[in-house]
Amino acid sequence: MAFLIDADVLIQAERRAEDLDAWLSSQPGNEIKIAAITVADLWRSASRATGPNRARRQKFIERALPLFEVVPYTGSAAAEHARLWAEVEAAGQRITPHDLMLAATALDAGAAIVTFNTKRFAAIHGLTVLTP
Repeated sequence: MAFLIDADVLIQAERRAEDLDAWLSSQPGNEIKIAAITVADLWRSASRATGPNRARRQKFIERALPLFEVVPYTGSAAAEHARLWAEVEAAGQRITPHDLMLAATALDAGAAIVTFNTKRFAAIHGLTVLTP
């Protein structure tokens, strides 16, 4: 199975609140990837950090990113994003554009999302969401 790691999982690993290496090791045979929107989310987090936190976060991202294949936001993912956006709006629900982009990328790639914030994706039908 393919998994897309959400930014919150990597941020928790950077803060040493989660043992990402142990979880990755427990997933033999599964493809662990990261969405392009998640890469942007991580760099935004590093850019907003101050002092030693900024340098530490940047180093962590530079070490972590090469571990994962980056799944691009393609034209077909954009079409899926638009469909999800319309569906969520019609249902009177709100999901952030970035979360919709991640969900659309996952659905387009046939992947599950790995996150600690499963509630954010509960309204998206057909999406598999797991916690590490």
